Amino acid sequence: MTWYEIIYFIAALAVMMFGLIGTILPIIPGVPIIFVAIVIHALLTDFTVISGQTIVVFAVLTVVSLLLDWLAGSLGVKRMGGSAAGMVGAFVGMIAGLMIPGAGLFVFILGAFTGAVIFEMLAGKKSKTALKAGLGSFIGFLAGTVIKFAIGVVMIVYFIWRVVF
Repeated sequence: MTWYEIIYFIAALAVMMFGLIGTILPIIPGVPIIFVAIVIHALLTDFTVISGQTIVVFAVLTVVSLLLDWLAGSLGVKRMGGSAAGMVGAFVGMIAGLMIPGAGLFVFILGAFTGAVIFEMLAGKKSKTALKAGLGSFIGFLAGTVIKFAIGVVMIVYFIWRVVF
């Protein structure tokens, strides 16, 4: 590897790590960021390490991750009797949890649940139904996050393997 390929590799990895964080934080499009980093690396290295076929496979994985994330959230809410209000509330709650300094992942997740419950209650659901919908939103969020994180890790590991070995 030449010195500039090493720089490209390190820069791509840094962007991919940011993307991996984005698979957990809903305001950062994690898997698409990982995909773009891989495409840029491939372009800069004239597709000598990462082939066009790999880019196509990663593009499909990126779209699949987005669809499965949306599907997991929707199914989680719908199966537990929730509505679009619960999904919006979960998102608002996550953002609110992020705004609390030093609170960490627990408050972030608790914010999703609390936001879903509050928004369901504001939409007219009884507290028991709202709690159930909040749980569904929480489960859907976790399932979508796990799927995105797993796809992101697979893409990064394959990238590292192809570049290093």
